[in-house]
Amino acid sequence: MPWVDKEKCTGCTICVKNCPVEAISMENGNAEIDMDKCIRCGKCHEVCPQEAVRHDSEKIPQEIEENIEWAKRLMKHYKTKKEKKEFLKRMVKHFNKEKKVAEESLNKIKEIEADKK
Repeated sequence: MPWVDKEKCTGCTICVKNCPVEAISMENGNAEIDMDKCIRCGKCHEVCPQEAVRHDSEKIPQEIEENIEWAKRLMKHYKTKKEKKEFLKRMVKHFNKEKKVAEESLNKIKEIEADKK
């Protein structure tokens, strides 16, 4: 999903004007994408002269770090090694579930794509 690098965005509004579903607006001089409206067409990526509209894959390291920090914050509530170990097992189950949801979603999308050929 696209996002806007606020340091690169100059507020030119080209992306706003080119968004076919009006999912982009200006907030404090920068483009802001409403992900509920965004249809992932890529037009904003194509037209941005500053390359401020970025791909979400660039945020993978940041998202991993946020997950780890979240787990560390939660783990502070557990005192014994046993409690911490059980908590970490639950975290593994949580992320395995997220992984399964992503994998199954990808499989379904591939099925839809195959049906369209």
